[in-house]
Amino acid sequence: MATNLSEDLTKQLKMQIQQFTPSVTVQTVGEVLEIGDGIARVSGLPNIRSQELVEFANGTQGVAFNLEADEVGVIIMGKYADISEGSQVTALGRVISVPVSENMIGRVIDPLGNSLDGKGPITATDYFPIERIAPGVVERRNVHRPLQTGIMAIDAITPIGRGQRELIIGDHQTGKTAITIDTIINQHDMGVICIYVAIGQKLAQIARVVATLEKHGAMEHTIVLIASAADSATLQYLAPYAGCAIGEFFMEQGRDALVIYDDLSKHAWAYRQVSLLLRRPPGREAYPGDVFYLHSRLLERAAQLSEERGGGSLTALPIIETLLGDVSAYIPTNVISITDGQIYLESDLFYAGIRPAINIGLSVSRVGGDAQHQAMKMVASRLRLDMAQYRSLTAFAQFGSGLDKTAQAQLDRGMRLTELLKQPQYEPMPVATQVLVLYAGTRGYLDHIPITRVREWKIAFLQYISNQHAEIIAELNKKLALDDDIEKRLQTIIQEFMAIWN
Repeated sequence: MATNLSEDLTKQLKMQIQQFTPSVTVQTVGEVLEIGDGIARVSGLPNIRSQELVEFANGTQGVAFNLEADEVGVIIMGKYADISEGSQVTALGRVISVPVSENMIGRVIDPLGNSLDGKGPITATDYFPIERIAPGVVERRNVHRPLQTGIMAIDAITPIGRGQRELIIGDHQTGKTAITIDTIINQHDMGVICIYVAIGQKLAQIARVVATLEKHGAMEHTIVLIASAADSATLQYLAPYAGCAIGEFFMEQGRDALVIYDDLSKHAWAYRQVSLLLRRPPGREAYPGDVFYLHSRLLERAAQLSEERGGGSLTALPIIETLLGDVSAYIPTNVISITDGQIYLESDLFYAGIRPAINIGLSVSRVGGDAQHQAMKMVASRLRLDMAQYRSLTAFAQFGSGLDKTAQAQLDRGMRLTELLKQPQYEPMPVATQVLVLYAGTRGYLDHIPITRVREWKIAFLQYISNQHAEIIAELNKKLALDDDIEKRLQTIIQEFMAIWN
């Protein structure tokens, strides 16, 4: 019996040996020369590519950042305390990419696509490299569709189009993030997928943003990507590129995506940190010489694709924080020159109670009326003129010089329009409602209302319209134009309301 078992075992072993086909895999393995502060210097990786992933002996991954003659500078994307000199480093043969999927909508993730919200792992359908060449001129078409923020001062005076890059710039605590949150909330039922990229912020602050989005039902169309102040400079550097790649995934499906980078000042700080640790030559303000390219190659990826490419769009809203209103600093001037306009928030206006604290004189959109519906364009042209006259007259009024009757009337209207443009946080307004309010303001119906009661008038007027004349809102939403018939009916409605309002 024992002999039979031994023969059977021998046969099985012979069969397994015959069926075995040896496979040879070639791996490029290097050695850590120096490690510390989130970077490693590695030798023995002669054929490695820029942005290629490497893996250390403890399983932590890194990115080849500096390619030098005898060694490679690697930025580490995780814990490095147990990596030591002499440890093995393996080149993985692929550039850094981020998992992309429809399943990411409504989730909170890190720059590597890992879930941070405790709702389990996210199944990826594809991988997009975080660094991609921006679409060429032939692949694009002009920006022609509005991205409604729900904020009157923006939608009317500095409109944002789908595929545009509009900078939001201002001092600390002037309402920059609030504008972007309102914009995300307003995209409900608009078909826009929003990606909010938080760079270098406190986790408590990010938690408040996520809670606000959940409260207003905005997480249904939003992805929150986090590289907080507690994360490494490497992850903070990679975060906006990862967010942009996720946005491109939706854009290439023919859909509309919005990416908010909050903020690129901290992104530049993170890039400066890793660059100085890798001994790249410092330039102005200790930033490396390619800091302009850092942001230009990111923001150029925002586009309105042509119909041949599917017609999708990727809109970018970068945020830059200034110090004491200094827009002439290095990073602010760089990003201003890259983007298609800027919304400038002023701390003096903020503390004066004008919120959103948008300086209309310094804010500009280089897309302009191309990204506005006809109805909004019609009221916005009058609004711009009235506000420009108001700004020029306030300078004279400050000196106490006498103003004639016409100038005083223009000054009074400007003050009422300023009051009309004030808007509570987290209450974005539909475009039809904005048109109705601005029409009344620019046509002089508020000229005899006390300034302190303008807000009260606005609330009562909108309530009257929604209760008594909801059909005109529906018609405006459908036509998105102010024809003669709608305008006459609107004038009659305003006159009826003014007769009963006190």
